[in-house]
Amino acid sequence: MDYLLKTEPSEYSFADLQHDQSTVWDGVSNPVALKNLREMKPGERLVIYETGDHKSAVGTASVVSLDASDPKNPRVKIKAGKALAKRVTLAEVKANKLFADSPLVRQGRLSVVPLSAAQYKFLTGE
Repeated sequence: MDYLLKTEPSEYSFADLQHDQSTVWDGVSNPVALKNLREMKPGERLVIYETGDHKSAVGTASVVSLDASDPKNPRVKIKAGKALAKRVTLAEVKANKLFADSPLVRQGRLSVVPLSAAQYKFLTGE
């Protein structure tokens, strides 16, 4: 499974992740987003999406490890990938039929969203 992680760039941007090389993705409170975090496995691919003024997918990352011993605060360590050659805006996502039933479009406030392989490819070009 692939996932999209949303972040507010004024709090922690993709550039911050690239600088740090890795981070622990925690502090999520939505029950569905927490479930998605707990289901992550090392090696899975991630798309980093910046909210706020950007509202676009901006880069990639991958899951390094998961500590789900506290189900209310799973700690997923991720490592930075690369910046996308072209940012993919929310408008472009909403216009694509691949995302018609996606929580990314249907549950806009969800901060951890599962992606199909086709959705990942659309967002990253990989």
